[in-house]
Amino acid sequence: MPKVVIAGGGVAGMSAAHELIERGFEVEIFEKQPHYVGGKARSTDVPNTAESGKKPLPGEHGFRFFPGFYKHVTDTMKRIPFKGNRNGVYDNLVATQRIAMGREGMNEIISLVNFPKSVSDLKVLWSSVHGSNTGLTSHDMDSIADKVWQLMTSCYDRRLQEYERLAWWEFTDADMHSEAYHEFFVGGITRTLVAAKPRKVSTRTGGDILLQLLFQMSNPFTKTDRVLNGPTNEAWLYPWRDYLLEKGVKYHHDCEVRSFDCTVNQESSAYEITGMQYNQNGETKTVKGDYYIAAVPVEVMGKKLLTPEIKKADPQLTSLEELADDVAWMTGMQFYLKEDVRVTKGHIMLIDSPWGITAISQPQFWEHIDLSEYGHGNVNGIISVDISDWEKRGYNGKMAKECTKQEIMEEVWCQLVLGLRDGNKPLLSKNMVVACNLDRDIQDKAVMPPGADFLDVSKLKDCSPDDHLINPGKGEHSADDKHKPFLTIDKEPLLVNRVKTWELRPDAYCNIGNLMFASDYVRTYTDLATMEGANEAARRAVNAILDLEKSSQKKCKVWNLHEPWLLWPFRYYDKRRFKKGLPWNENFPWLFKLVHWLMRLMAKILRLFTKKS
Repeated sequence: MPKVVIAGGGVAGMSAAHELIERGFEVEIFEKQPHYVGGKARSTDVPNTAESGKKPLPGEHGFRFFPGFYKHVTDTMKRIPFKGNRNGVYDNLVATQRIAMGREGMNEIISLVNFPKSVSDLKVLWSSVHGSNTGLTSHDMDSIADKVWQLMTSCYDRRLQEYERLAWWEFTDADMHSEAYHEFFVGGITRTLVAAKPRKVSTRTGGDILLQLLFQMSNPFTKTDRVLNGPTNEAWLYPWRDYLLEKGVKYHHDCEVRSFDCTVNQESSAYEITGMQYNQNGETKTVKGDYYIAAVPVEVMGKKLLTPEIKKADPQLTSLEELADDVAWMTGMQFYLKEDVRVTKGHIMLIDSPWGITAISQPQFWEHIDLSEYGHGNVNGIISVDISDWEKRGYNGKMAKECTKQEIMEEVWCQLVLGLRDGNKPLLSKNMVVACNLDRDIQDKAVMPPGADFLDVSKLKDCSPDDHLINPGKGEHSADDKHKPFLTIDKEPLLVNRVKTWELRPDAYCNIGNLMFASDYVRTYTDLATMEGANEAARRAVNAILDLEKSSQKKCKVWNLHEPWLLWPFRYYDKRRFKKGLPWNENFPWLFKLVHWLMRLMAKILRLFTKKS
């Protein structure tokens, strides 16, 4: 069978290798990381934290979560063997039950993430709606309902051609609403979309994912949000690596891809890749294959590997140079505690935190993990944090990019303490903290002496709302922000789906017949820089290879996002309006409302019939 060379061993590269090796191809992966697999999905061993005989403390590049609408990556997980699990590592997913929304100096709001199934769930739902002081006005609430309804009933063509060019901030009319509206609705949804900013992310991307989450929450047969039952490497990535190696995949570490050799075939006069150059141990080497898959991030492809020959072969790929600038920082930090502070059975969103803090208390989901086997044996709780806004001033008056790693830790802790409270009492105290880890992708720009990145938790402070250190200008940009020097750099930023960028993104194939793309910037149904998007892109790249090979092997399955068929009449009506150049209109004709009512009635009858049978 043909040989496929894969540049990049993240989720996309491993997904492509998985599909190819199971179809009999020869596969080699070349990964930059010296030890880890899985790219941005990896967990890490925190350096210098293990006593003899114990494991290092488990860190995360960023905590993992698997929404219920994910199909591609979870299908792959079911085919990764794991001892004792009938469905492989897929059975290592645990459903969350709640979400906590914290605000500065106020009690957090606890709400459901799944369809209510118990009296306890109904009480939580009632309390979150009627017993919480959100600050949302009746005008805000009506607008939220109106905007969600507009998204639900807009046709797909309108979303792609109109909403793709419209920023989420504009679509939601954010300038006409309260700060609470910004925090809970406009900014709240974008914090679930990796490092997206509401003034820049496209309404198509933000709206589609919001709808998927809402449809999951309203479905009693699904789980909206799932997490792994242990550190990512142990629960997923290492079993995956072992399976691929066992099947015959060759996984080469510490290999930095330098270029693809693109030439013209003398017989066919078509462009083709004849080899891939990479560095390993200071030596430049070449690997040859029949097909090549670029499973590297957009900034690597667009800034380093897009050679003049490749651009000449397919001029449309020059758009990757522009797309490579559409990245933002988002990375993880963990606080290791003496006690297990669970907060809630699910994720935590600090709604008004200046640095866009989201978090989760992990050990409550790690039923089979004994934390005494890690570090010095004195860790009982882990609060894993994602920092998603590095360009707004924190309580210390600085942007995260302006801070040293020590300052980042102290500021994140301050935002956590202020945002998580039970009455007048903070849920977290500096005396609880044993250690802290900031992902190694965040590095100081200056050359630092060995050990300079050590985070000193003894300097943490328990901030209070009336603390004189709290900066009233938090969350703002100062006029000279763009001129300030950044002290840190993120080695692996994330792609952000900004307005008008769909047209910049390539398909999984191009005019160079044996070069494919498998990364989260590829055009996919998922349309978001996630593990799901990377896996879907990999499947599309493999399908392109199977097509060129005229292979009899079954194509990789690809799923579109699901939307309830009950909404079809409204989307159809809007499609007719869109084709006539008319805007979306909520005044649907009575016939469409009647059809919708009949469809709902049929759904109820079918549900009753299903229960009886």
